[in-house]
Amino acid sequence: MPEVRGGFRPGTRVAAPALGVRFLIDNALPPRLAELLKQEGHDATHVRAYGMHASADADILERAREEERVIVSADTDFGAILAAQQAAHPSFVLFRDPNLLSAQDYMNALAVSLLLLEPDLTRGCVAVFRSGRLRVRRLPFSDSYP
Repeated sequence: MPEVRGGFRPGTRVAAPALGVRFLIDNALPPRLAELLKQEGHDATHVRAYGMHASADADILERAREEERVIVSADTDFGAILAAQQAAHPSFVLFRDPNLLSAQDYMNALAVSLLLLEPDLTRGCVAVFRSGRLRVRRLPFSDSYP
């Protein structure tokens, strides 16, 4: 398992699905990602399944909060909304890696770190995949760190 701030190895799978983590895939990512997560035993849905593909980010965030789902997106606006609301939930996984091009690429990146990420996702965090690295910041955002 890689360290949280270390790199990930695409194509590596976790042994078992993370329990209790439910995903809402934003329209910025392919619907196939939700299908791949489901194939691995996760509870995942794409915003299109709710007819929310053209919905405002705040509405998608509220749906995720109501259903206790983690938002997965390539859209940075969710982080800005969470910061403005000083919200502790929902957690948000942000993909900012230009090397991730397909649903399988996103799945590979997420799968290798999911068991490590599960406690943070359950507590409330923003997890950012960028340039082969993963950075995690707890919610709510504040100017000081405990």
